[in-house]
Amino acid sequence: MAVVVDASAIGAVMFNEPVAPELMVQLEGETLLAPALLDFELVNIAWKKARREPRLAPEIALSLAAALRIAITRVSVPALDVYQLGVRTGLTGYDASYLWLARSRDLHLVTMDAELARAAADSNR
Repeated sequence: MAVVVDASAIGAVMFNEPVAPELMVQLEGETLLAPALLDFELVNIAWKKARREPRLAPEIALSLAAALRIAITRVSVPALDVYQLGVRTGLTGYDASYLWLARSRDLHLVTMDAELARAAADSNR
């Protein structure tokens, strides 16, 4: 089975956040998909962490490199459709791209973002 996974979920795994074990169980054996912007969002997560803890920048870079090697199919999403979904839901273009992909393929969206999770749950009603 396939799921759409967002940067917040991969970031939590990447940096071994407390919820990482639960996420890993949820993702195990699944085919992972994400919009093509995923890598840049992961870079941004790593960059923010490195700015807060400059001495950890080398370790953060290693975690980022490992996350970028996770088998995730990057999918191009249509910008205008994502824009329209963002306007309807109030989501950013970034978050709307994950929701658009999940909706377009009728897949579950794995996220740690409460607003995105709410929008995904609303779309399943």
